[in-house]
Amino acid sequence: METVSLPPWLKRPGVFLFVFTLFVALIAAGSGNLTFRGDYRVFFADDNPQLQAFDAIERTFNKNDNLSVVIAPPDGQLFTPKYLTLVRDLTEAAWQVPYSTRVDSISNYQHTQAIEDDLLVADLLPKFAAINEEQSVHAQRVALNQPELVRRLVSAKGDVAVINVTVHLNEANKTEQAIEIENFSRDLIAQFSAQYPDVEFHRAGIVMMNYNFFNSAQQDSSTLVPLMFLIVLLVLGAMLRSITAIVATLIMLIAAIASTLGVAGWLGMAINTASVNVPTIVMTLAVADCVHIIASMRHRLSEGYSKYDALAFAIKVNNMPVFITSATTAIGFLTMNFSDVPAIRDLGNLTAVGVMIAWLLSISLLPALLFFLPQKVKVTDQAAQQQQVLARFGVFITQHAKSVFIASAVLVAVAGSFIVDNKINDEAVKYFNQNNDFRKAADFMQARVSGMSTLSVAMNSMQEGGISDPDFLNTVETFSQWLRLQPEVNNVMSISDIQKRLNKSMHGDDPAFYATTQSRQLAAQYLLMYEMSLPYGLDLNNQIDIAKSQSRVMMVLNNLGSKEMMAFEQRMTSWLEQNASQYSFLTSSPDLMFAHIGERNMKSMLTSLPLALLLISALLIFALKDWRLGAMSLLPNILPALAGFGLWALISGEINLGLSIVASMTLGIIVDDTVHFLSKYQYAKRNGRDAAEAVQYAFVTVGKALWITTVVLVAGFGMLALSDFRLNSDMGQLTALVISIALLVDFFLLPAFLVLFDRSTQPEASHESISITTA
Repeated sequence: METVSLPPWLKRPGVFLFVFTLFVALIAAGSGNLTFRGDYRVFFADDNPQLQAFDAIERTFNKNDNLSVVIAPPDGQLFTPKYLTLVRDLTEAAWQVPYSTRVDSISNYQHTQAIEDDLLVADLLPKFAAINEEQSVHAQRVALNQPELVRRLVSAKGDVAVINVTVHLNEANKTEQAIEIENFSRDLIAQFSAQYPDVEFHRAGIVMMNYNFFNSAQQDSSTLVPLMFLIVLLVLGAMLRSITAIVATLIMLIAAIASTLGVAGWLGMAINTASVNVPTIVMTLAVADCVHIIASMRHRLSEGYSKYDALAFAIKVNNMPVFITSATTAIGFLTMNFSDVPAIRDLGNLTAVGVMIAWLLSISLLPALLFFLPQKVKVTDQAAQQQQVLARFGVFITQHAKSVFIASAVLVAVAGSFIVDNKINDEAVKYFNQNNDFRKAADFMQARVSGMSTLSVAMNSMQEGGISDPDFLNTVETFSQWLRLQPEVNNVMSISDIQKRLNKSMHGDDPAFYATTQSRQLAAQYLLMYEMSLPYGLDLNNQIDIAKSQSRVMMVLNNLGSKEMMAFEQRMTSWLEQNASQYSFLTSSPDLMFAHIGERNMKSMLTSLPLALLLISALLIFALKDWRLGAMSLLPNILPALAGFGLWALISGEINLGLSIVASMTLGIIVDDTVHFLSKYQYAKRNGRDAAEAVQYAFVTVGKALWITTVVLVAGFGMLALSDFRLNSDMGQLTALVISIALLVDFFLLPAFLVLFDRSTQPEASHESISITTA
């Protein structure tokens, strides 16, 4: 019998535990420095071209972060004195929203009309006086005939109104400010809802999207992590049936999570919508390390060995496999650094750190705890029966290797064949499930008023005061009319519409003059007169720059997927290049940024996948010290992802930002099963067994551990499926699916493949007598 001993650092476990506890506490203290950032900009790097264009537009014009309050009176009675009073009063109250710089609605729309030679600019509805029926009819007639209002601040049917609050947020404190705005607006809506209980209110806009990024992450961290602890407790209790093993594992998990978050804090990292899942993922992966060591120890105890010998053996046979699985998992997550999304890079880096911390704790803290805690295993308990089942299963696989291999290969091939049916598609609104209040508001707006997607085109006339040039105005007008013919466009705002309205008003409101003037001097005078008449907060700084050389055309679009948005952008850019080549232009919006980032991220992750595969294969060959087994390991590592993405085409068919990282991430995780199976297989072969006997031995010694780790991994990533945030829930679902397929591949296809194709022999003498019980 081979003699093994504990590692040097466990020769004095009491001293080690004391020192190690202090060390972990010191690292974990860094978690006090953690901050959270939940706004949408965490998904975009500073060098992102769409973000740079967006920032350039915002530097030239006012910032465009907004809160949209949707008002839906019963039975479409919007244009009545009662509900127009609601719109007016809520518009006035909305000026008190924190950080607000502008409030737009049909009530304060700056209506122009001519009085002899004068231009009268005033709110569409009286600010203080009671609204009568005649004013309601007038407001309806004006509002439903103004292109600036219809399908932006009022529905085409005139039954729903929108109050748009523009806010100016500090980039460094957007999350805190979004929370403040959400709290204030919620209380404000509650007050008006009490006065108008029959009215339906919704809140949408970029600010609410930012808040829901934060809120979803907060809900995930407060519910999924505790739920995962409960799942781990139940799974380990059901499968290991050892209270001490559960206690040791939970202590180790807490230490791993605390240390990981501590490292993030000491490094000054901010937790974001993606990296908030790090504790759940690290916990899930750390359990796998614990299970292999505990299962090996208990298997050894069941054979009659002492706790000291069993623990020493468990560390010896699992040290390299656990390290390799941790390293390959870390490599998989580190490949996320190829992503164009900073939030995903943070997720990858922090998880990689957590995985390696978990490995260190699994070979140090966990054995020390197991050394002190009592460990009793009955030789004739249920574990022995499970070993017999696994042994018989191993015999079945080896006796029917050819049939099993063919059937498994066909099933994987069929599943993988559907992979081409997937399409990359991101829609920011659909990042939240249909029960989310923000998603409900966005869907309601889409159905009743307009989409929530926006797009801005900053057109530069290339000369100071050039926005009054007739050629420029005509180009903007032609562009605006072209946009209104596009099926994706709900509303267009442009300087040409204002000029047409002013020209009409200055000619006695004669409809024949509803066109841009062909005199640059008149256009400039009209604009100056109009600007001087506008009240504070309702100026044109959101549409024209100070030098009056640039003008922004703003669009409200349907809630488009990334493919549709990019197709529209390409079509629009082609029009501008053909019809406005004499001017320069910039195009961007948060929706366009999200449309581009998904596809660009998928391309970058596919580029990193071969590198991850190469590094992981090299590690496996190094660990197994056998290039043949290392090459064979590629089969069970690649096929699960191919089959998983194939099946995803049948489940959903859409690859969003969250799913673009699954291939690289799971490649590192599923190596766990393969390495442990092959290491036990190789151990048996080196002790004189042929391929069939080695496969049977691997099932007996590690089969149970593989089941447990897979159940824990699937449960852990399955927890993410409960997330309110679709990027996380989809990632959790697909990862759990791939991991489940990986276990089936390792239990059917891999052992059958080894029996059929591994003809290598081991010349070494047998080091230890190993037995396989099938009865």
